[in-house]
Amino acid sequence: MNAVQIYEHLTAGRTRFLRPDELCRRAASAFPEMLPGEAALAEEAQRPLQDKKRLEIAQGEFLAAVLADPVAGAHLCHAMLLPLPAARERLAEYETRGELDLGGAQVQRQGKASVVTMRNPRFLNAEDESTLEPLEAAIDVALLDSKSEVCVIRGGEVSHPRYAGKRLFGAGINLTHLYQGKIRYLWYILRDLGLVNKLYRGLAKPDVSPEVDGIEKLWIGAIEGFAIGGHCQIVLTLDYVLAADGAYMTLPARKEGIIPGAANLRLARFVGARMARQAVLAERRIDCAGPEGRMICDEIVSDMGAALSRTVERLTGSGVVSAAGNRRAFRIAEEPLDSFRRYMSVYAREQAHCHFSPALIANLEKNWNAATRRA
Repeated sequence: MNAVQIYEHLTAGRTRFLRPDELCRRAASAFPEMLPGEAALAEEAQRPLQDKKRLEIAQGEFLAAVLADPVAGAHLCHAMLLPLPAARERLAEYETRGELDLGGAQVQRQGKASVVTMRNPRFLNAEDESTLEPLEAAIDVALLDSKSEVCVIRGGEVSHPRYAGKRLFGAGINLTHLYQGKIRYLWYILRDLGLVNKLYRGLAKPDVSPEVDGIEKLWIGAIEGFAIGGHCQIVLTLDYVLAADGAYMTLPARKEGIIPGAANLRLARFVGARMARQAVLAERRIDCAGPEGRMICDEIVSDMGAALSRTVERLTGSGVVSAAGNRRAFRIAEEPLDSFRRYMSVYAREQAHCHFSPALIANLEKNWNAATRRA
């Protein structure tokens, strides 16, 4: 059986939704000759990146083939836009208390807004396995909350001595954990098909295409300090972006040896194809207050708290129904789900090979001094 036939079999003719991790687990159990099983992956997880046997590349090839198929791929994208069970379980608590601490992320209702705060203070709010599910669950809860009309995403205060007590939007992927082999390949897929795409597309309903209907709110971003790598990718999904004085964005994934999520798909819409290539391939820094930064950011502000309050009031004036409708209308021209599906097929395959490339190890040792950093 090929990948699409396996997908049809495991999803019972696309009547069952499976996320990529569960899909790969079931595929490995039913077709062990195609994908690594749980025992092999558990053993692999203990190895630093440079010592891994590259077993997970098979997952990338499998998911790339599923996503390449218009029908199966669309169904998999749909599965990843559904709310997490953990979010539904905590929703009633949030609607009552107006606050949830999920560890790697927090969500708090402030007036008309649900504010999602990304948190990994020791690592400058970098993303890793400890933040993946908490951040997606926080996004789900913010979107599902019946008492808020708009959503905000920002970084929390960090504890790093250089920035202690300051808010930072985020430093991208946790390069220390990446080098130490603590980030699995599927992390990339779950992140970009899941939480990042939910910021852009909202939450899907199980019985209708995400292109037709879903649960959407406007997202406001608050960039403080910097938005590096994956956090810059997040900025590209937002509806309105506030940036503090002196804030900047970079996409250093090429320097690290990986692909910067869906930035290759989205960045050129803001700054043009040439500038996008410079940012991704030549590490060009984008200052939020500079000409290119102002193509991405809506306002440069000195008082983020006041600016957020003002922006929430302004964006909720026309109501959430028209906001959701306008988002969908923009998206149908900008990035139809089928375009995203095709991109993610390429991404799934290429990122698998990048993740296990010897060049990635060399880049992390040269540019990050990864061999001497502590977990």
